[in-house]
Amino acid sequence: MRRTLMSLWAVVTVVTAAAATGCTEDTDTGKPGSATTAARQARPQPLTWQQELRVDDAQQRLTKQCMNRQGFDYWEDRTLTLRESRPVRYVQDDVEWARTYGYGGRLDAKNQKVRESNPIGTYRQSLSASRRAAFDIALDGGDDARMLTAPLPGGSGEIRKRIGGCTEEAERKLYGDPAEWFRTGKVATGLNGLYGEDLMKDRRLTAAITAWSRCMKKAGQSYKDPQAARDAVRVNTSRLGEARADEAFAAERKTAVADATCARETSLRSVASARETYYEDRLRDRYGKDVDTYRRLGQQAYDRAVRIVPERD
Repeated sequence: MRRTLMSLWAVVTVVTAAAATGCTEDTDTGKPGSATTAARQARPQPLTWQQELRVDDAQQRLTKQCMNRQGFDYWEDRTLTLRESRPVRYVQDDVEWARTYGYGGRLDAKNQKVRESNPIGTYRQSLSASRRAAFDIALDGGDDARMLTAPLPGGSGEIRKRIGGCTEEAERKLYGDPAEWFRTGKVATGLNGLYGEDLMKDRRLTAAITAWSRCMKKAGQSYKDPQAARDAVRVNTSRLGEARADEAFAAERKTAVADATCARETSLRSVASARETYYEDRLRDRYGKDVDTYRRLGQQAYDRAVRIVPERD
């Protein structure tokens, strides 16, 4: 179970975003009305995936406007509808979505085709060498753009990002300070590296996954955890190929529906969220300020985004 639980805590910030409250280990401090719960509810909350998508769309719009002012064409990508854009996380418990899209395999293929025929890349390649260099400078500052650095939690290294041009302008209009957004973001999304080992051994989480596995077996789907189910679907889809794509998609939807149904029946999402919150709370003395700043900047960006782009249909 170690490998698959590693997959869980690698994307666990997304699980937490789906349910803001949790519980603490063998105490009543996570119960409604407790001081701990009240303090937690007063903290800035992470954006939902719908809000994150709107911020991303706003950033594209601002970048396009900036590039147009610089005399270049630029395209926004709104290929998928709002419902189609729903991310598939480790815990997927939307049964109706699974019934329609499975695990999103066909949506991924659709996105891949868009990336392969990326009009921005095609346009850039059509430019002369001098105009191409000017395009790069306008977009992100080119080779002379300043470098942002963000140390990872626990002193395990740092991540760098070059920023400038229209990319920086768009981020500044949304977040205010791109450097602070980048730095605190790497803290907030990197905390799982500090508690991953404990989470992987957490008895409540492993018990919930075991219950999910029993539920799946009753549904005729024998998998030890959600990641194993999805890995098997990908292998089957690849094995059947284009000639039997409809058969592969039917099998994908069948497994995805069973997965989502069992996740609901075993409350796997709420358990994962609660355990994640517990381990994150133990790090608040060191990293709580950065996490709160990151979430406040995200909320600020969303409040600005709603005035820039409409929500997807």
